[in-house]
Amino acid sequence: MRKARHRWRAALGVSLAAVLALSGCATSREQHGGGSGEPVDGGTVRFALPPSATPNWIMPISIPGYGASYNGAVRAELYTPLYNYDGTSGSVALDDPSSAANPPSYSADGKTVTITLKPLTWSDGNPVTSRDVEFWLNLVRAGKDNWGKYSEGLMPDNIKAFHAVDDHTFTLTLDKPYNADWFTANQLSLVVPMPQKAWDRTSAGGPVGDFDRDPAGATKVFDFLVSQAKQLGTYATNPLWQVVNGPFTLAGFTAAGQVTLKKNPKYTGPDPAKLDTVVFLTFTGSSAEYNVLRAGGVDYGYVPTSNLGQRAKLEAQGYRVEPWNGWSITYSPFNFSNPQLGKVFSQLYVRQALQHAVDQDAITEVIWRGTARADYGPVPQDNDAKYLSQRQKTNPYPFDLDAARKLLAEHGWRPGSDGVLSCAAPGSGSGQCGEGIPGGTRLSMTMLTESGSDETDGTMQELRSELSKIGVELKINAQPLNTVLANGTACKPEEPACSWQLSYFGTQGSWYFPANPSGEQLFFTGAGTNFGSYSDKHADELITATNLASSDQPMFDYSAYLTEQLPVLWLPNPPYQVSAIDTALRGVSQDPLAGLQPQRWYWTR
Repeated sequence: MRKARHRWRAALGVSLAAVLALSGCATSREQHGGGSGEPVDGGTVRFALPPSATPNWIMPISIPGYGASYNGAVRAELYTPLYNYDGTSGSVALDDPSSAANPPSYSADGKTVTITLKPLTWSDGNPVTSRDVEFWLNLVRAGKDNWGKYSEGLMPDNIKAFHAVDDHTFTLTLDKPYNADWFTANQLSLVVPMPQKAWDRTSAGGPVGDFDRDPAGATKVFDFLVSQAKQLGTYATNPLWQVVNGPFTLAGFTAAGQVTLKKNPKYTGPDPAKLDTVVFLTFTGSSAEYNVLRAGGVDYGYVPTSNLGQRAKLEAQGYRVEPWNGWSITYSPFNFSNPQLGKVFSQLYVRQALQHAVDQDAITEVIWRGTARADYGPVPQDNDAKYLSQRQKTNPYPFDLDAARKLLAEHGWRPGSDGVLSCAAPGSGSGQCGEGIPGGTRLSMTMLTESGSDETDGTMQELRSELSKIGVELKINAQPLNTVLANGTACKPEEPACSWQLSYFGTQGSWYFPANPSGEQLFFTGAGTNFGSYSDKHADELITATNLASSDQPMFDYSAYLTEQLPVLWLPNPPYQVSAIDTALRGVSQDPLAGLQPQRWYWTR
């Protein structure tokens, strides 16, 4: 630990004095644990964010590239979503206390939803009303093409009319009947009431009005709020973000992403905070976090898998160590729009060959030390198997380098002097490379991947090694997670931003689902988080069917088809993290949906 002080300074981006204030003395270890078992009011918890992860979005409407799970987890403590879900019980269900509304009521024909808000209050004293929901809906309509959750035909397109019955009750008229469970879990959970009386303005010094009720005005309001949300350094002082209705208020937000939440004294809902303060600490890498954890400077952190052999020492220090498994999948998107390799990725046989070169068993057992699980398709594989098709269970593309080589050789790829395959048979006929692939195209590709994780570094090296054995060159471009998410988005071939070819942002799992693991946000044509621009008519039809049908069969069909079609490169799904939690900290539920619920945490010492 003799280098701990320097590592802390680099990891947290603060002065040595600030580090010592957080953790005591860097040369001694802060003891954890103990406690009477009885709740103690107040106190502070220091929570470690994932490696290289820095919160960078506060507005309840997130734009593409800013949809990281930790952004949503922090934001939910400030702005209560209409409906929130939780999976800590073993099945995913509505979490009523952390939801802004009572359960919805659907009409007999399924086309009208009636919703009543709970008696919540904004921190400026105004009540949360139906108008605040209308405000959110109007802004999403105006800015839907710049909303990271948007999929054509779904929210907000599927809401044909909004009607305020009174200040706390409203109805939504839908374009067609939907599966009610899916609509509540995957559509209404997107809705977040926003303070219309504080935010309905087009400039910082301008008046508040009803600008959102005019489409042009709504666009101006949306653009203004987005511009404010991009100014991270002003979050803690900007009056906009001080108006909240959740259990916490924002007390601090540094440009480096460290977030401090304080208990909201004006919260009027059923789920108040027990702690006084929660501090979200940022780290450049997992080893930096572990150094601070071992010194006692973190109350709720994580253990890199390479350090799991130190579990007994952590337990003796007063931590309990337990995995946090997710309702998630992990993958690497192919950029089907990339001008160099998009046409190559469009060939199913190429994607099959690449998938055959992924040794999921080796990655899970060696690199992740058995904490990750193999992932063969588009629905969660290692938790509730309710939606898992037999095809996805059995893995149609097991690790098989000979099969991978054979697929590429049969389609006209031949090795060059450096061993990298190039297209020797251009064309779209039998035995040729495929439509749009010029002769001489090399199977040399770059992976844009998140930095800071030993496990991710190891996964990338394993992929590079196995791909080289089938004649594919993989180059690694490691960047902070926010950079990967911002630069690896959907694009057009002619755009400079379309230079990325593959990306990876799965150190904690690539995608955490809402209650229903349908694919409208991930793989539907034009969806906001369909980063690789995958498009398949039959996949769109299957996804639509999962949204409408009352049976589970469409989900099985969707699971089987996307498993075979490989819209992405399927990779092992790690836990969100292996947590180290002070044994005196109670009320912690490691939600598979990656929610935090820190308002329920409490100290017993």
